[in-house]
Amino acid sequence: MDGSARQEALERLDVLVGEWVVEAEFPGLDQPDPPSARSVFEWTLDRRFLVQRTEISLAEAPDSTAIVATDPETGAYTQHYFDSRGVARLYAMSFADGVWRLLREAPDFSPLDFRQRFTGHVSDDGTTIRGTWETSHDDSTTWEHDFTLTYRRSR
Repeated sequence: MDGSARQEALERLDVLVGEWVVEAEFPGLDQPDPPSARSVFEWTLDRRFLVQRTEISLAEAPDSTAIVATDPETGAYTQHYFDSRGVARLYAMSFADGVWRLLREAPDFSPLDFRQRFTGHVSDDGTTIRGTWETSHDDSTTWEHDFTLTYRRSR
């Protein structure tokens, strides 16, 4: 993959850049209003990496930082995830045709007690992303809803 193809892969992520209000819906959490969070996506290191910082005012949910990189040979995305609990994970990521996907099916910095996947759909005008996290405890045969996130662009 040449430098221009890698740059094109990174440019596809421009729709994420900015500040977002994130509404989280956790099943079984007894709250009258869904908790909200703030998430900021920004380029760093000469637009080679996309950084996402998320803060949420809910004790049960961690603040997090994620760094998205592209493989220089294939252009595939990898998201490096870190959170306030001390969790560090790697997700295979794709972003195409308005669909953002994250997938963790292999052990990385932590044991693989369960598999995870996220699917988010970007609205045509780029101002909303509706996404769902799912987990699997049986080698990806059965996926269960974990929680829902809705990103609304604020800047």
